[in-house]
Amino acid sequence: MLHEFRDVQFMSAAQKTTVLRAWIRFLKSGLQFERFTKALYDHLIQHCSFIAHYNRAGFYSHYFEAGDSTAFFLSQFDSRGQCLSVEYGGRHWLSGDYEDINRAMIAEGEAFIPSRLDTAHRRQEAADIATATALLAKHGISAEGIGRSSGAGRSTGEAAKAQQELLPHG
Repeated sequence: MLHEFRDVQFMSAAQKTTVLRAWIRFLKSGLQFERFTKALYDHLIQHCSFIAHYNRAGFYSHYFEAGDSTAFFLSQFDSRGQCLSVEYGGRHWLSGDYEDINRAMIAEGEAFIPSRLDTAHRRQEAADIATATALLAKHGISAEGIGRSSGAGRSTGEAAKAQQELLPHG
């Protein structure tokens, strides 16, 4: 981590370094709440175009409890994408007084974000399957024997059979 930061009116270079270290620890930890520091939260809501979601716990709950929300959050810092603000769109958060720290967060994220995205997608898939299974069970239908799709838009024979059995035709 070799980044040069400049002091600005509301954040010193030392504070920027502290936030970047907190960001790296948070990513390394697998996005654990205990590593989501107040300094990191404050920077995200004050200088990265995120809304507060009431407080640090509310922000964490909004972005890090569901896989889809986590992936959405991480997309803002994923150098493989456009790094658009997930709250407002645009790249305005990457200019001005905090451009140095925000670009450093993107650069440091390169080592962690791909695996964190993979984890988020797997977590969301598991949650979706659990929800679907619960909904089927609610209506007395077993999810056992329903197969996975073998690719986008192509169902296995088992899934097609399940769809025929479950969906009304008429």
